[in-house]
Amino acid sequence: MTVAELTSLLSNDAPAAIHVMLPDGAFVPAHFHVTEVARVRKDFVDCGGTRRTTTSCSVQVWVADDVDHRLDTAKLAQIFEAAAPILESTDLPVEVEYEADTIALYPLAGVEVTPSGLLLRLVAKHTDCLAPDRCGVTPGSIEGCGTSGCC
Repeated sequence: MTVAELTSLLSNDAPAAIHVMLPDGAFVPAHFHVTEVARVRKDFVDCGGTRRTTTSCSVQVWVADDVDHRLDTAKLAQIFEAAAPILESTDLPVEVEYEADTIALYPLAGVEVTPSGLLLRLVAKHTDCLAPDRCGVTPGSIEGCGTSGCC
């Protein structure tokens, strides 16, 4: 889901509650804070030697002791509006950074309008070989790269 898709849902009608569902079906506690909205650019070389760049919007979610805190859609829309000059684009995919046992980054797979508010559905992020033709990786390969020495 992109920044544009998310912000269009945030600005609909009256302010509503926001619920964040983790990939395992558990929910981020309702009193979470959004501590940052960032443009994240990653420049890297894949295992086949190709230079690549990815850019995304990271929304950092943090849970504090103030259990009466509630972020609604109007406030999150304001945060995204303030971040617009930094984001530079609304076509960026949105990822949510959240710390439970460890800090994890989850792609925002979708948003659902429910009677109790906006439900943000997160999915697990996975690693992958980006140069399977150079590494000898075939679909369904468990062991990873081949004998080409690229991995």
